[in-house]
Amino acid sequence: MNGEISQITEKQRPSKGKQITLPIEGMSCASCVAKVEKSLKSVGGVRSATVNLATEEATVSYDPERTSVEKLTQAVSQAGYEVSLKEKTFPIEGMSCASCVSRVEKALQGVEGVVSAAVNLATEEATIKYNPNLDFANLQQAVEAAGYKIILPEEAKETGEESRQLSKKAEISKLRQKFTVSLVLGIIILLGSQEWIPFIRAIPQNIRFYLLFALATPVQFWAGWQFYQGAWKVARHGSTNMDTLIAVGTSAAYLFSVAATFFPRVLTSRGIELAVYYDTAVLIVALILLGRYLEARAKGKTSEAIKKLMSLQAKTARVVRDGKEVNIPIEEVKVGDLVIVRPGEKIPVDGVIEDGHSSIDESMVTGESMPVTKAVGDEVIGSTINKSGSFKFKARKVGKDTVLAQIVKMVQEAQGSKAPIQRLADIIASYFVPTVIGIATLTFLVWYFFGGDQAFTFALVNFVAVLIIACPCALGLATPTAIMVGTGKGAENGILVKSGASLETAHKLNTIILDKTGTLTIGKPQVTDTITANSFSKDELLYLVASVEKSSEHPLAEAIASEARAKEIKLTDAKDFQAIAGHGVVAKVDKHTVTIGNLKLMEDQKISLNNLASQQQQLSSEAKTPVFAAVDNKIVGVFGIADAIKPNSSSAVKKLKQLGLEVIMITGDNRLTAKAIAAQAGIDNVLAEVLPADKAKKVKELQRQGKLVAMVGDGINDAPALAQADIGIAIGTGTDIAMETADITLMSGDLQGIVKAVLLSKKTMRTIKQNLFWAFFYNTVLIPLAAGVLYPFFGILLSPIFAAGAMASSSVTVVSNSLRLRRLKLEM
Repeated sequence: MNGEISQITEKQRPSKGKQITLPIEGMSCASCVAKVEKSLKSVGGVRSATVNLATEEATVSYDPERTSVEKLTQAVSQAGYEVSLKEKTFPIEGMSCASCVSRVEKALQGVEGVVSAAVNLATEEATIKYNPNLDFANLQQAVEAAGYKIILPEEAKETGEESRQLSKKAEISKLRQKFTVSLVLGIIILLGSQEWIPFIRAIPQNIRFYLLFALATPVQFWAGWQFYQGAWKVARHGSTNMDTLIAVGTSAAYLFSVAATFFPRVLTSRGIELAVYYDTAVLIVALILLGRYLEARAKGKTSEAIKKLMSLQAKTARVVRDGKEVNIPIEEVKVGDLVIVRPGEKIPVDGVIEDGHSSIDESMVTGESMPVTKAVGDEVIGSTINKSGSFKFKARKVGKDTVLAQIVKMVQEAQGSKAPIQRLADIIASYFVPTVIGIATLTFLVWYFFGGDQAFTFALVNFVAVLIIACPCALGLATPTAIMVGTGKGAENGILVKSGASLETAHKLNTIILDKTGTLTIGKPQVTDTITANSFSKDELLYLVASVEKSSEHPLAEAIASEARAKEIKLTDAKDFQAIAGHGVVAKVDKHTVTIGNLKLMEDQKISLNNLASQQQQLSSEAKTPVFAAVDNKIVGVFGIADAIKPNSSSAVKKLKQLGLEVIMITGDNRLTAKAIAAQAGIDNVLAEVLPADKAKKVKELQRQGKLVAMVGDGINDAPALAQADIGIAIGTGTDIAMETADITLMSGDLQGIVKAVLLSKKTMRTIKQNLFWAFFYNTVLIPLAAGVLYPFFGILLSPIFAAGAMASSSVTVVSNSLRLRRLKLEM
């Protein structure tokens, strides 16, 4: 909507059990991801588990009858990590018996973000376990809806997002502090280790070693303590992770230096050269902390789109209560409230205009910059901006039901999902750390036995270098960071992607099926031609005909009435209205008899078409319906009415073809009409006379031919076809979107959104592949280099300090490459 935003959500899905998203603490690399996934999947009743390193979340689908959140939490703990839950107790008013307890518990457990709730009748309190991202306003609404009252302390009203932001800022600040101290001490230790400096050489060796020990120890066990903690958590369960490599590597350098400082004779008696590597241990810690600090800052930016979306929400609303206008917090707006919006204000919640009209900027939803004109009966979307007029509207959706809340939720779920391409990286990462430890041990042994006069020194240095340079972090971050930024970028452009898998599949599409009505076309008939005869002007013709048709609900009649309203023609009331089923209507307007209908009606009324007869065939060939009009039994004009294609449809079709996609139109219209409309859009392939129930079969037929198919429709009538397609794309207008059925939802009705969605997928996948290439290439090349393969040929050894710098930079490089998607222009 991912990372700076975590949430625990539980929702009952028919025949699918429950799904929960747990925030995980302590993960540092891709091997951590594999361990948490494996531990969760081992729990009986768990159907699937995916872990995202970038958002630090695990999404688990499970059977609530066979397992529980407590068991899932225990599984994460057994893997050496923690689920960050909070617990709080709130007073409850209005309870009188055990059934009250049951109702309050049920209400609280139904709130998104609450993991468990226990209510005590004796103390009149409720204790809940929840995620830090919980919105406390939802607790209040749920309990009040059940008929009781919950007392929230003032500090609880701080939103979960703000709390999470503060926590992340504190973490980043602590990393910066530790890095700064480590770097300063590291530089002092590095200079103090240089015997070529006269001042340093003048200090006795044993005194110098003691001083270096005193400076290095705080860094090793204060700044570097988080690595020991991380390594110990997984070591207790017989496992390893990135922290293991860092802890073992720096400890090897530090402990050897301690031995050289306090037990020099033990080493010299065994022929080992007396030297200390405090500078290596300290600078490794400093550089890795720098990498994690930069990575944490960069990862925070990957969820920028969610923060932007959430910041769009209005804080207050002006509503009518007891006949008076009052300003209230947006959390207190209820369905049915009459809300007043003035020029320049944000619309607080979703609803329908009851009085007034205005021009509204809906770009935050649709991605379209042009304001939209709204009048009585039109829907408005919360958080969009009222540009000009004032109006009143009735609230229809509030809280988590608003379009903005749905968008944020969908983007969050997409950012927390895992793309199939990430599976390979996760599998490799699960074996990575043990393999690296094996390579490091082998490196030590080879150098120890074949390293010549300085065998132990070479063995130790290369052992440390191999451990430090290995970086499964880059592998773990390669995909999720790109998915997070890509889905966020899509949301900014009115493109909601359901999951990482959807985003990945979209770039491989080769066939696009476009539903005609409401997708390729506007979705309602419009007057396209107005042809007059017998000296009638177009305005006179519209006045007479629209005065008859203004009260009719027939689509063709509505089209003519709308045309008159658009031209601001003042209409009158018709009399003696007579409908002729299947043919048209006859009525009196200003003492004139007005006959409106098809060719058959004109023939039945014996009205000669004169020179308008040729228009019948011409309009029909252009997929337009001719509607004739006669006044006092004399033909006066004909309207051409059609469901016109959207302004940008032909341009979008052209661009889709340029992307190498086969474009097909599907419709229930007859073949002649369908081909005429398809020709206007530049589409060659047409599937005509297809019933709604058969659209999914047509999709399946194309898939059998080996085609990867996207179905584009309104998301409701086309639901079976959207579900059958490899990618279902729903065309919506912000308030009527089928998020459950479609893989991708376009908030705007503009087909250019399809082009943008395909481009977004292609460019996101290109970024993921770049990230994975560099992550694999980095480890493939640098681990052998750290092991010393170049030394026999060129005399080159990689210093552990440089290894630490390279390791730290690899993760930052991957995340930074993903962040480039924020500047992406989705244009051709």
